[in-house]
Amino acid sequence: MCGMSQQPPVRSTPSPPPRPDASMWLLTNVMDHSLDDGYAQAAARRAEGGKGLPSTLRAKLGLAAALLLAAVVVTLGAAQAQISAPTLAKERQQLIHRIEAETAAADSLQKNVDTLRDSVGTQQRDALRKHGGDKAELVSLLAGATPVQGPGVKVVVDDAKQAKTSGGGPRESSGFSDTGRVRDRDMQRIVNGLWQSGAEAIAINGQRLTALSAIRAAGDAILVDNRPLVPPYTVLAIGDGQRLSTTFQDSVDGQYLHVLQQNYGIRASISAEGEVRLPAAPSLTVRTAKPEKGTS
Repeated sequence: MCGMSQQPPVRSTPSPPPRPDASMWLLTNVMDHSLDDGYAQAAARRAEGGKGLPSTLRAKLGLAAALLLAAVVVTLGAAQAQISAPTLAKERQQLIHRIEAETAAADSLQKNVDTLRDSVGTQQRDALRKHGGDKAELVSLLAGATPVQGPGVKVVVDDAKQAKTSGGGPRESSGFSDTGRVRDRDMQRIVNGLWQSGAEAIAINGQRLTALSAIRAAGDAILVDNRPLVPPYTVLAIGDGQRLSTTFQDSVDGQYLHVLQQNYGIRASISAEGEVRLPAAPSLTVRTAKPEKGTS
């Protein structure tokens, strides 16, 4: 039997057995590396650099300079305020003194005006007595040159509670808007109605009316002889109180006042008074009348 070299059998190294989680390699990688490497590196750098404070000398000097500048600005502002405070207080006090002085001067001028007005009124009344003869008292009464008293009526007219400064409506066509405010036309009709009802003398808010008196408007204000009046408007009329009140309320102008109450909310009241006192007219201007020649 011929001999043949017999090679030893080749023995291969067995491969390790596969891991049970080999099929879940992606999930395993996520579990092993839960944080991205970039986060880890940033955390390491932050730990090496400290707790967020400036790490260089230049940054520290810049921060100190900024704090110093802020302190200087605040100090200068406080110092400036303390310096200017006495000046402002002095100017304010000077302004107060000036206002008080001007107010005192205006009051003094008003007193002079009242004194001169009384003097003129006295001279006018003396002239009426001189040239009026036996009818001097009647002339003075009709001209409003003398104070009067007697029975009469009191009419108080006021704006509506919800009065406005502008509006529209039936009264606007005549130049007066229905805003709930008393207008000069309203006061004219009330006064004329009292005259026609038998009033012998009338005054509005203490302002005596004469044959030359004018009731006008300046914006929303009512002027009597160019003097502004403030609501409520109190109209005093001398006459037979109860009779004058009834006659006025039954007249066309009295009905007009009633319409103002019902449709526009204007407040009004009428009452008979046992005694009414009216002052003399502040001034009496005679334009065309002259005393008759030869009369004493």
